[in-house]
Amino acid sequence: MEYGQLGRTGLKVSKLCLGTMNFGPHTTEEDSFAIMDRAHELGINFFDTANVYGWKMGEGVTEQIVGRWFAQGGGRREKTVIATKLYGSMGEWPNDNLLSALNIRRACDASLKRMQTDYIDIYQAHHIDRNTPFEEFWEAMEVLRTQGKILYVGSSNFAGWHIAKAQEAARRRNFLGLVSEQSKYHLLQRSVELEVLPACEDYGLGVIPWSPLAGGLLGGVLRKIEKGRTATPDQQAEIERLRPQLEQYEAFCDELGEDPANVGLAWLLHQRAVTAPIIGPRTAEQLDGTTRALEIKLDEKALARLDEIFPGPGGTAPEAYAW
Repeated sequence: MEYGQLGRTGLKVSKLCLGTMNFGPHTTEEDSFAIMDRAHELGINFFDTANVYGWKMGEGVTEQIVGRWFAQGGGRREKTVIATKLYGSMGEWPNDNLLSALNIRRACDASLKRMQTDYIDIYQAHHIDRNTPFEEFWEAMEVLRTQGKILYVGSSNFAGWHIAKAQEAARRRNFLGLVSEQSKYHLLQRSVELEVLPACEDYGLGVIPWSPLAGGLLGGVLRKIEKGRTATPDQQAEIERLRPQLEQYEAFCDELGEDPANVGLAWLLHQRAVTAPIIGPRTAEQLDGTTRALEIKLDEKALARLDEIFPGPGGTAPEAYAW
């Protein structure tokens, strides 16, 4: 396993981050335990979750699974850099969501209890809360850090200007600020290259791409369908819309002699500011296959070919649209 610094911090994390969103809804607890154990065997020390995962309001199903896995001991918690998120509704009352100081305090304590740990390595805002000023957000996070309940703060789905605003507010308070940003980023969705990635680079945030394979579209979906796999109606519509690009992509992966999923992950690992794509295996076997992405080195010709198949936004802002 390869490791890198998370943004400008001294924290070392694996170049692949284990996403846990499938744990509970799609993957049994027993299989979830096996996946997390296998992740440690492979050297993956970076796990990501959220209080809403499991999709049963207020229950935090996935965090509970992670907590019961930690409770087995054997160094599981100590070896894991755990990142979780807050923002989504965990109850029916007005302050059971978003990023108020009240919800930050309550949500953090609830996540700690579910995960059976006394601290969270990276506590992330799942989305921007336009109604909560960053002064309130940072004051609440500072309290949690002083109490030893969190070590770092991250964001998810922030725009570039949100990151700038957050960092400047933190600077005024002499606080470290955001250390990471989770963005939807893959070959089919490259809009973050305009402003989010440059902001992360400038402020020293590590980028943690979610949905790195576009919900499976970049994982060799055409060949899987040929072998009898089924797709949902929404997926089928997307496949037909993108078929010319997907055909070129899978043919190019064949030329490289690599699995499309691994090429998609490898491409992300070649992008600036990216620390670790979030992978979401449903089985330990699927997890094993992803480590190949770390070994794939894409040269300039290969990267240029992928740009031809999946054109990006044309550079960074404002050049991409100003001239």
